[in-house]
Amino acid sequence: MRSKSVRDVMLSLEDYPVVPASATLLDAFHALQQAQESVEGTRQPHRAVLVIDAKGAIAGKVGHLAFLRGLEPNYRRLGNHEALSHAGLSEEFLSSVMESYRLWSDGPEELRQRARTTPVVEVMTPATVHVPEDAPLARAVHELIIHQTLSILVTRRGEVVGILRLSDVFEVMFELLTRE
Repeated sequence: MRSKSVRDVMLSLEDYPVVPASATLLDAFHALQQAQESVEGTRQPHRAVLVIDAKGAIAGKVGHLAFLRGLEPNYRRLGNHEALSHAGLSEEFLSSVMESYRLWSDGPEELRQRARTTPVVEVMTPATVHVPEDAPLARAVHELIIHQTLSILVTRRGEVVGILRLSDVFEVMFELLTRE
């Protein structure tokens, strides 16, 4: 792994689904679906869509969990999601929360309507974590672990040029560990 750099493993922005900040969840879902269909060979499928602002800069990303959160707006009323997920709450409590907030009680048409009207900027994760493309892969692994994220942006001279996905890093690790 020492000889590999982030550049060796990253995907360029041209190979990743991107939507404008004005897009809806449905637009992003379609972009992700179209990108999934174009994945070739043994490459892992995409699990997020990048969001660009009006100037063309990467503003954030919408992954699978953000899509689901966006379709159920009552999650916003629950407060700090990270703190709740790490609090070790009982199954009974979580069930009562689902019932109290009527989580996932809407039918398919309500979900489709929400997907057509919810802007991606409301559910995206801001793009704050990045690593230089010439950084050693070990540094990128550290960033993925520390930030507990499935992907990080890759920069060249401060500009985003790609994305490094945990799934691709894992493939490199698998190859390294199973090579005879």
